[in-house]
Amino acid sequence: MAHSLSAKKRVRQNLKRRARNRARKASIRAEVKAFMAALSSGDLTAAETQLRKAAKRLDQVAAKRTIHKNAAARKRSRLARRLNAARAAAAAQPATPAQPATT
Repeated sequence: MAHSLSAKKRVRQNLKRRARNRARKASIRAEVKAFMAALSSGDLTAAETQLRKAAKRLDQVAAKRTIHKNAAARKRSRLARRLNAARAAAAAQPATPAQPATT
């Protein structure tokens, strides 16, 4: 346990900072989860808007130095790659042809 006044102040500051950082990281996880949900539902336009929101949140948190800017860039890149892969898969699937009438 801290004994000096400065050490006690440090403990108080660290508790506040930890709570703030945990909240910021939780907001990142929430945005990424929303993006993944939109992506798995197959709605690419919703997934694109969610990707923009997640990228914005990643950049905001990196600007506050809760996470490193390169970590934010890496996560943003991986999310974009998932969206691009989903777009490519959607484009590769041919439109369902009409069933021929059987007589």
